Amino acid sequence: MQMRNMPGETCAFADAQAKSAAMKSRTWKIAGALTVCACLFAGCATAPRTHVVTGPESRECVVLLHGLNRSWRAMRPMAEALQTAGYTTANVDYPSQAGPVEEIAPLAVRTGLSECRATGAQQVHFVTHSIGGILLRFENEREPIVELGRVVMLGPPNQGSEIVDKTRNWPGVETISGAAGMQLGTTGADSIPSRLGPVDFELGVIAGTGTINVLASAMLPDPDDGKVSVAATQVDGMDDFLVVGNSHRYITRSAIVRRNVVSFLKNGHFVDDDRVSYDL
Repeated sequence: MQMRNMPGETCAFADAQAKSAAMKSRTWKIAGALTVCACLFAGCATAPRTHVVTGPESRECVVLLHGLNRSWRAMRPMAEALQTAGYTTANVDYPSQAGPVEEIAPLAVRTGLSECRATGAQQVHFVTHSIGGILLRFENEREPIVELGRVVMLGPPNQGSEIVDKTRNWPGVETISGAAGMQLGTTGADSIPSRLGPVDFELGVIAGTGTINVLASAMLPDPDDGKVSVAATQVDGMDDFLVVGNSHRYITRSAIVRRNVVSFLKNGHFVDDDRVSYDL
């Protein structure tokens, strides 16, 4: 027997659909508003710009690349530590949500390179946070950087992040993460980390074990920094590895991290007294 909706049932169903659509619309609007507010608070760039400070050893320049939804201010304490150590710094402020990695990587990396080259630097080092490390790896594979020196990556998702895998279908996530952020999963055709090969430059990786987001940490293998697991920060070809107790967001502001970044850029290794052993 064929069932038919009574007029009242049809209206109720249509009303439920309308409420659902309205709720989804509000969710997207809230997510978009939160993203805008976060970027305004952090001072996210809408176009690339660079804060350059020339040091006495201008033959060596360090490009700093911040993480997703952050700005040059997140890397300012690190830049100041490098300036104190005698380096010229190019702290790049790039729009991390402006497009996919394929577009952002050359924009961010080449902007920093151009600024360093303009100072007369003969060797260019990089210090990156989070997605900044993936941008550098991607761009260096696409077009190798001739004068590339040493690199330190802070909390890089070198093997991707399970958080992206588990939240990619959540409402508003793509609005907050941007196209590039959605490419940081561990698997799948759109996973940039899974497509990159071993590094072919001197690399030191610093991973964190602190967290300020218990829910996010619950999606990750332990230990983790609230965004990336310690195991996922590692990559074939790296020269040194250090674990610290900082969270993903604040690892760039740690005095221990700053000390070890300077050590690696100058000596090719981290400070032995700061090492902690972890079974991964």
